[in-house]
Amino acid sequence: MQRTTAIGYALAVALMLGACATSSPDVISREDAQRMSQIQDGVVVSVRNVVVDGSQSGVGAVVGGITGAVAGYSASGVQRESQVLGMLAGVAGAAAGNAIERMATREDAIEIIVRLGNGEQRAIVQAKGNETFAAGERIRVVTSGGKVRVAKAP
Repeated sequence: MQRTTAIGYALAVALMLGACATSSPDVISREDAQRMSQIQDGVVVSVRNVVVDGSQSGVGAVVGGITGAVAGYSASGVQRESQVLGMLAGVAGAAAGNAIERMATREDAIEIIVRLGNGEQRAIVQAKGNETFAAGERIRVVTSGGKVRVAKAP
């Protein structure tokens, strides 16, 4: 039983570390480094807080399912009973693991409505970074590799 618990903890830690990837506008990905970006000047029209829903890659369900199945199978000394408990605990573990992954990967973000120099308006959702934005502020919209972020104008 101690071995099952240790495996469960190890898998949970692996899941949590996988959720540590960042989408912060203050962090530039390796692929975007030394790559030319398009910049458009604009003005902030409005800003509001939003939440980016968590991912459901299936990792949480797999980890939870395996952990639940092993724990359920180990819970009884009777062969038939262990198999049934293992299956039921595996299904419950998969559902719990999926929910944990989704909650662990949720992210607070902001939606920024900007008016570009040509008069067009755009809505951009990005993770909260070190910069704060307010209506009327001059900004730059930076596009690189298909990704868009808003930064304060100098």
